[in-house]
Amino acid sequence: MSGQSAGTAAKAAVEHPVKKGAGAMGSVHMKLVMIMVLLIVCLMTVVGAFLINSVSAFYLEDFYSQIAQVFLDEELCRDLTTKVDGEEDGAAKLNEILKAYAGELGVDGRNRKLYILDSNGQCRVRPAGDTAPLQYTSNLTFALTTGLETGESGDESNLAVDYMDVAIPIHRGDDGYVIYILDNKTTANDLTDQMFLLIMEALVFGLVITVLLTFPLSSTMVTPIRRLTEGSMRVARGDFSHKIEVASQDEIGVLTDTFNDMAGQLQDTLRQVENERNKLDTLFLHMTDGVVAFSRQGQVIHSNPAAARMLHQSIDGTTAYGQLFGEDAPLEQVLAAPDHLEAERQVQDSYLQLLMAPFDRGREGGGVLVVIHDVTEQRKSQELQREFVANVSHELRTPLTNIRSYAETISDSVGDLPPDMEKKFLGIILNETDRMTHIVQDLLTLSRFDSGKDELHLVRFPFDVAVQDLYNAVYMEAQRHDHKMKLRLEPDLPAVVADRERVLQVMMNIVSNSIKYTPNGGHILVSAGREGDRVWMQVDDDGIGIPPKDRPRIFERFYRVDKARSRQSGGTGLGLSIAKEIVDRHEGVLELVDREGPGLSVRMELKIEGPRHE
Repeated sequence: MSGQSAGTAAKAAVEHPVKKGAGAMGSVHMKLVMIMVLLIVCLMTVVGAFLINSVSAFYLEDFYSQIAQVFLDEELCRDLTTKVDGEEDGAAKLNEILKAYAGELGVDGRNRKLYILDSNGQCRVRPAGDTAPLQYTSNLTFALTTGLETGESGDESNLAVDYMDVAIPIHRGDDGYVIYILDNKTTANDLTDQMFLLIMEALVFGLVITVLLTFPLSSTMVTPIRRLTEGSMRVARGDFSHKIEVASQDEIGVLTDTFNDMAGQLQDTLRQVENERNKLDTLFLHMTDGVVAFSRQGQVIHSNPAAARMLHQSIDGTTAYGQLFGEDAPLEQVLAAPDHLEAERQVQDSYLQLLMAPFDRGREGGGVLVVIHDVTEQRKSQELQREFVANVSHELRTPLTNIRSYAETISDSVGDLPPDMEKKFLGIILNETDRMTHIVQDLLTLSRFDSGKDELHLVRFPFDVAVQDLYNAVYMEAQRHDHKMKLRLEPDLPAVVADRERVLQVMMNIVSNSIKYTPNGGHILVSAGREGDRVWMQVDDDGIGIPPKDRPRIFERFYRVDKARSRQSGGTGLGLSIAKEIVDRHEGVLELVDREGPGLSVRMELKIEGPRHE
């Protein structure tokens, strides 16, 4: 994204919200009116709700107080609970007694009714003309189930229901009754309805007055704000020359004067920013490192051509962070990083180092900056160095060990060894030294194998003699591990055309691995023979073997089955891969042979007449 296009997008992003805000400023009148209207509505609502609730609570409290005052009369309580002789219908008697108190109880048969129920919940007395089924409210249920036993009345009040009731348990002799008084709140509801209409009338009148007064008062505030809005729109379009007239010295006048000063400073700042942006655009354009800047939302806000070239994909304003670097580090993780994050990825044949850091942390306009550095040449150099060191450490250890073994034998047995045996051991040491020298030379040419520039030094040599020399070279090492090592050669093996030193290197690697990974006291068999136009050598042991899942990868460079054990024994995972490369260049076969039981069998086959391409 170029700097010019980025500037255009930023300007457009500024203009849009300003115009939107100007439209909102045109409705300040309505905003003020709505504020006042809402204030009046809220006030009247609160007052109305308080008054209506107070009236309902008053009627409810008055109802229970009235009932309680009547039934606290000792004479009435005595008449209600004393059963007269010859009394047949206790409920009728109770009704007769309570009729004398109907005025005090407010029982009129219409709005407030009296019911008498026996202990079984059967309604024995009801108002005249009342045929509707009696609703068993919570108070009535409480009196029937609990009150008759405890003497407690069902007198729980509830403003939410449209009735008031009280249930009073009475024991008249051995019989239990419940006196139930039910009020339908008709009087209270009529009063609250009238009060609601009065409140609504007052609300409408207040709203009309509020609207009429708010419009002329708001115009004194809106006019200077409208001028300030028009000036800000000019500034948003890039016109910094227009000055807004300061019409008053109040807060809006101070704001207008401050805005004029800000516009002048903004003009100078934008000029400086434009100069710096041009410098950065030139720098980014010609940088060899790739640079991509993202917003906090993950959208590209800037990139240079080097980034697109390194990543092998086009980058524009629609490209998201997740598309480019989501797999390396999530955007949220980079934004929360205290300093920066590093990552590395491979793009085709190139290795790229990524440095991801947040900028303008904590600001709305901040984001993430990603710097891309090509480290391909550095990685290749490191890889070549590691391969060389690994090869040297693996391939030189075996001959050095053999030299040390025979040298220690000679040193520990000075004067005790027969001259012939001592001469033989010294000869082996010299041979191993020579072979080590050749191995170093072979490792140095390994890189030429990869490039195809190295050549095999083909000679014809006796294959059985080479196997015998190998056996003699590793026999002492096998003895040190208490291995039972045997050699089995088919008779009349032909001479082969091959690079003798490299074939011996392969043989040594196979046998050394067998010695190394066979537990002490194990058995190792080195055998050789002929099959058609090929000769073969096979090494069989009863060591730890190789799991089936690892067999397909055993000849890969640096691959080790048991990394811990390989590291302890000095293995690097390169020996078999080197051997495989050498055998392949001879157009031979190096493979693992399937067998029953523990251990491993490795077989090498070579053409008797050598490779055709040589």
